[in-house]
Amino acid sequence: MKNNKVILYIVGAIVLLLIPMFLQTFGNAWVRIADTALLYVLLAIGLNIVVGYAGLLDLGYVAFFAVGAYLYALLASPQLTQVFPWIAAMFPHGLHTPIWIIIPLAAGVAAFLGNKLGVPTLKLRGDYLAIVTLGFGEIIRVFLNNLDQPVNITNGPKGLAGIDPFSLFGVSLGKPFMIGNFQLTSVAMYYYLFLAAVLVSIVLSYRLQFSRVGRAWMAIREDEIAAKAMGINTRNLKLLAFGMGASFGGVSGALFASFQGFVSPESFTLMESVMIVAMVVLGGLGHLPGVVVGALLLAALPEVLRYVASPLQNATGGRLDASILRQLLIALAMIVVMLLRPRGLWPTPDHGKSLQTNA
Repeated sequence: MKNNKVILYIVGAIVLLLIPMFLQTFGNAWVRIADTALLYVLLAIGLNIVVGYAGLLDLGYVAFFAVGAYLYALLASPQLTQVFPWIAAMFPHGLHTPIWIIIPLAAGVAAFLGNKLGVPTLKLRGDYLAIVTLGFGEIIRVFLNNLDQPVNITNGPKGLAGIDPFSLFGVSLGKPFMIGNFQLTSVAMYYYLFLAAVLVSIVLSYRLQFSRVGRAWMAIREDEIAAKAMGINTRNLKLLAFGMGASFGGVSGALFASFQGFVSPESFTLMESVMIVAMVVLGGLGHLPGVVVGALLLAALPEVLRYVASPLQNATGGRLDASILRQLLIALAMIVVMLLRPRGLWPTPDHGKSLQTNA
């Protein structure tokens, strides 16, 4: 059995490594879809800590995604040096923050904001908690959208451009890389970076789930009053859940900004938060493999449905907008899945329940 698992892991690793090389043959657009899907997996794993483990419904999770993206954009673009002469004097060659600094910084700043978000929500549950977190997400988006006056920091709705791509060991991910006679495109190199980030996050989330903290989160999720009666410090653990989940969002945002080379408030709308929550619920609340499957499915489905929506639009004589039709198809697919699998595509296995035997 152990040898079979080792063989399965080796085969899985080889498949994951070969995916971008295979997709490159169909065009870089398909590799970009895989990159986007991995980013959403990272976001869903972070939100699963808050919603799946601790049972705290967070509809403003995209705010931490935005914080990480704008943090990297400001520290690796000409924006601050153009606005503040003293920064330009300190950094005559421009701000070019390396990945080794920005990833821990994005995680730390997002975790700090997540912790502060948790303070006013400690006594809220259910719908009230969802409304407060939703408001927090919208406040961050509106704040970034209007932070171009009186001092132009975020460039407002125009967004920030000219963001540096990541560089690893002197190799820029923004340029193709040659391996012998084979060329790895920029999007393929970003695929491997995102894959490494996802694998690290899966290991961290898995270890958290079976740690004392993870079991305490699940106790709070099942019955907060009983957990408090058993001596669990629910206040600190809720704040820790918000902070830990937010740190994943901050890292995802920094990776997103480097990958896109441009960020604007339109990338961090409420719909993004709803989609990330849907990934967690659709895959299987609190179950890590299910969350990964749900994120991959919902991230790739809109892009794949582009090839379905356009023929349907042509069949109706152009009376239906392709983007609206695509959203309709996504909604129908989600409804069908939730009707057939109400607990998610890959729900958490039941433990501790007595077996049902036939009389």
